Amino acid sequence: MNYLAELLASGLAVGAVYGLIAMSFAIIYKSTGLLNFAQGEMGMIIAYVAWSISTSVDGNPFIVALGSIGFAVLFALAVERIVIRPMMSEPILSQIMVTIGLSVIFRSAIILIWDGLPHNMAIASGNQLVDLGGVRVRAAQIAVLVALFAAIAGMWAFFRYSRFGVAMRAVASDDATAQLMGVSSGKVQMAAWAAAAVLSGVAGVLFAIAYELSPSLYALGLKAFPATILGGLDAVIGSAVGGLIIGVTENLVGGYISSGLKEVAGFVIIILILMVRPYGLFGEKRIERL
Repeated sequence: MNYLAELLASGLAVGAVYGLIAMSFAIIYKSTGLLNFAQGEMGMIIAYVAWSISTSVDGNPFIVALGSIGFAVLFALAVERIVIRPMMSEPILSQIMVTIGLSVIFRSAIILIWDGLPHNMAIASGNQLVDLGGVRVRAAQIAVLVALFAAIAGMWAFFRYSRFGVAMRAVASDDATAQLMGVSSGKVQMAAWAAAAVLSGVAGVLFAIAYELSPSLYALGLKAFPATILGGLDAVIGSAVGGLIIGVTENLVGGYISSGLKEVAGFVIIILILMVRPYGLFGEKRIERL
């Protein structure tokens, strides 16, 4: 029973990382209709910046948090304004290829600016073990779960009650009509990219604290993207749920069946669910009139 509890706890922590990055995919798609395949790499760069900050401030978590979030916003706004916005009128395939190109550039930048070696984040408090009913987990694993549920609650309130959240939903539904009603699609896109970068950055930093920081961190984006598909590309909160499902499933399959099947378990679930619900668990079915 203890072994099951440990697998579930670890799976929820990893699933929360997937969920945060999956939400970042969904926010950009919901607001712009674009899939950003450099999302994992952006989270990795933010994690490396957080590591650089932590080594210069003796691991002060508050300074690291403020510095990395500030960098995440500025980084995302620069990418959106310089690279993405000029491409928004181009064919969707060209836009996607630009994000793939960015992902390759960002991976190379890690090696050029930092190095290719694994590192431990200099934040001792994140590695402290906490006993939860006989199951010992790291403080960073608890923090990432708290961050995910805070993000879910924040996004739900934002899209439901805030004026800007309604504007984002309007742009996602019909960009041209929203602009006629006075909504600035440019500001909406900037806000979406900034929010997505913060979410993926938080996921990358907390994962690096709980486990390790290395250039392979970008792979979290590849693992989180199926969670977005599972929850629904246009469902921000659904994507978070998809991340938890995939994280727990991977851990249970790896723990009870075979570690070799751990990587494919999430994709098997996606195939089975998409055969029944092609738009994902929480995605909205689009009806097109010919």
